Amino acid sequence: MTPDWPLTGRSEHLRTIEDTLKAGRDPVGTVLIGPPGVGKTRLAREAVAGAARRGALTHWAAGTPGARAVPLGAFATWAAPVDTGAAEALHRTRQALCRGAGRGGLVVGVDDAQLLDELSALLVQQLALEGAVGLVLTVRSGEPVPEAVSGLWQSGRLRRLDVPPLDLTECGQLLASVLGGPVDSVSAKRLWRLTEGNALFLRHLVEGERAAGGLYEAAETWRWKGVPMVTPTLVDLIAARMGELPDSVREIVDLLALGEPLDIRLLGRLVPPGAVDPVEAAEERGLVTVTQDEDGRLNARLAHPLYGEVRRAGLGTLRGRRLRGTLARALEPGSTLARAIQPPGTARADSTSGTYAWDEPTAPRLRRALLRLDSDLPPDPTLSLRSAQQAALLADMPLAERLARAALAAGGGFPAQLVIATAVAAQTRTGELPTELARLADLARTDLEHVQAAVPQIMGLALIAEDAAAAHGALAATSARLRDPVAHRHLAAIRSYLGILGATGDADALRDTDTAARAEEPEPVLLAHLTRTIAHAVRGHGGPAREAAAKAREAMERSWQLGYLRTPLSLAEVAAEWLAGRTAEAVALAESYGEGDLNIPFGAELSHCVLGEAVLEQGRPADAERLLRDAVGGLREHGNAGGFLQFSLVALARARALLGQAGPARHTLTQAESAHSPVFAVRDPELYVTRAWTAAAEGALSEAVGHARAGAELACSRGHFAYEVWALHCAVRLGDTSRATAERLATLARDVEGPAAHGAGRHAAALLADDGEALRAAALALAATGAPAAAADAHAQAASAFQRAGRTGSAGTESAAADRLATDCQGLRTPALLAWARPLPLTRREREIALLAAAGHSNQQIADRLTLSVRTVEGHLYRLSAKLGVTSRAGLARVLGLPGTDASRA
Repeated sequence: MTPDWPLTGRSEHLRTIEDTLKAGRDPVGTVLIGPPGVGKTRLAREAVAGAARRGALTHWAAGTPGARAVPLGAFATWAAPVDTGAAEALHRTRQALCRGAGRGGLVVGVDDAQLLDELSALLVQQLALEGAVGLVLTVRSGEPVPEAVSGLWQSGRLRRLDVPPLDLTECGQLLASVLGGPVDSVSAKRLWRLTEGNALFLRHLVEGERAAGGLYEAAETWRWKGVPMVTPTLVDLIAARMGELPDSVREIVDLLALGEPLDIRLLGRLVPPGAVDPVEAAEERGLVTVTQDEDGRLNARLAHPLYGEVRRAGLGTLRGRRLRGTLARALEPGSTLARAIQPPGTARADSTSGTYAWDEPTAPRLRRALLRLDSDLPPDPTLSLRSAQQAALLADMPLAERLARAALAAGGGFPAQLVIATAVAAQTRTGELPTELARLADLARTDLEHVQAAVPQIMGLALIAEDAAAAHGALAATSARLRDPVAHRHLAAIRSYLGILGATGDADALRDTDTAARAEEPEPVLLAHLTRTIAHAVRGHGGPAREAAAKAREAMERSWQLGYLRTPLSLAEVAAEWLAGRTAEAVALAESYGEGDLNIPFGAELSHCVLGEAVLEQGRPADAERLLRDAVGGLREHGNAGGFLQFSLVALARARALLGQAGPARHTLTQAESAHSPVFAVRDPELYVTRAWTAAAEGALSEAVGHARAGAELACSRGHFAYEVWALHCAVRLGDTSRATAERLATLARDVEGPAAHGAGRHAAALLADDGEALRAAALALAATGAPAAAADAHAQAASAFQRAGRTGSAGTESAAADRLATDCQGLRTPALLAWARPLPLTRREREIALLAAAGHSNQQIADRLTLSVRTVEGHLYRLSAKLGVTSRAGLARVLGLPGTDASRA
């Protein structure tokens, strides 16, 4: 790490300050206003140092609480004795400050100007009014400022510049600069949220986490574990910011640290009344913020996330248990305090007990259960179990497991152990799963309990161990010993889901969903509609896919046991949209599903996987590469995470290939192939298309087209016609001019929903006809429907067609259109774009051999890859040498515009 953190994200602020310091300008300086820790002082010092480098005489002064009691205390270094009178002291101090100023002028920086004593403030005012001195002041927002100083920016003599906290982008840039390498986006967002962009807090937190090992480098990317280590330095910093806390205010702050947000009426009743309302006092001190919810209730929370971290870290065990117990009792439905703040109209009488109760929302129940776990109250197994199931429904499996273990210890039995086994399976902890499943089986008594116990076993075998045979064996064994029709609906639904994932017997899988979809239990309904979503998506039936997904989400709201399938469902929904050619809709869906996943273990990584593939198909390979790289880094720490590591690697390799990064693409593709599992065979066409783009990036165009066609044939054999369209369009973009491809796409355009099939068919027909006008029209249509990458290729192919027809003007127009789209697509580099960027008198085969040779392949390697003889390759290279006037592979690389001669170095 760098010893001095760089000034990141403040270049505009610095230019503004420097502009006001130029001689003869009005205003004569700048006042920087903002909360403590945002970097005002650092920015001011940098501006003053810059003035010194330009030849100015510079001085630095600072207001402090101690110096405030001393006249001219901030300028003690230059101050004259005040016993001669205030006016004389000000005059002589001003002379001392200005002494030695030459042609470069004088610049004075004053830190924390809100703390200046009266004479120091008057001195600053005089310096500004005289205009002979450039001033840079910092002022802490929200605090009173001497009128002599505040009047300077109110009158326009100084320019006011508000300094906000760092935004997320600036925070990421700063972290990368400090750590000497990129920080994964999930970690950057977590650090930014916790510090709220406060540069000082960020520095102390990062340095502490780096020293403790919580912030670490993995695969050339920095990652944070997400659990802050509250160091003594950070504690001191936050404590100084919060100030000395009276007992009542401290109680308010600590209660919020343990249970925020809290209704201010409830919070006020938990603290003994005094002369001053402690909640109001905490708000006035800037420790608490109060907001109004949709129901008109006022809720309090701590003003900064780190306040809670520091206060929790400093709580004694007994006091912490007492406060948690106090909060848990107060939040319990039906309690005196809860009734006192419950809005009218929501309570209902219980005729049997005469008490009041109401349906408790999810978040309050979870909060109450967590508070009770670590409190001085006795265990509540019912609350712990219900809360564990609710956490599982939200896919927060570590929380679900913790609550379920508390419920089990208090006698929760089979239901509690079921949550534990489900949570362990969902977290891919394969080593512990057999033990937890055995305990679960021992507790099961009814057929329904036995099938519920079988669900984590079967899903774990299939999705985590990736052993399809063992999963189907366990399913068959369970089915053979159970008689309850409810249990068999569960098993039929699981069978259909595994069938569609493995691409084995789609018709059977869909038939199995008929009975399951009509069940009363949410689990078979969820699995049935998830299966239908995937089946309709890959078949090219967008409308039915969306309908099935909506029904699956409805069932998911009631199924805690399968709540972890929210990401596979999101993946299927998003894929249905981009396969149909609705890329904007796909990205919007992926972004909406990713919200709220940041604090779920590897939830953000899974969201990045889904969003990365969507933006890739939208023509944003650089954004996709970043998202997918972060997803891969995180998912590697959690095993395969239900196949998502494989999906992320496949998409990452494709993004790198489309960016022209042949070496990294091949390396990533090799990793993806080693992670490939037949359990997830439904997505195999994506692997073939990624092989195609990777081969194309390496220059093996014939091989690339072959991979794309093979992926299309596989998809066709399964009836997955949306994938077939996608793979065949890849072949067309790579230059496939076969009549069979064009005719097949024309047929598919009549049967597959969405603009993708129609655009691909039009593109293929135009390329087959070598018709520049038709290719131009196809490109415009593709761009209009959200396929800019394919449109760029079609424009480039139109340019080539026009060039062959002798229409150089039209060729230039199409070339410019292709270049604009390639730029919009973040530096897209495909064979069609590269061929037009470097138009050379080469046949397709000659260009292919030239690209492979320029990439560093030997003649034998080229021959093996293209299924040619070495002599044929040598003959082509001889003719290439004569055509292009080059005598080496390095010369070929220069002519072709390639970055180097050795692909292995990419």
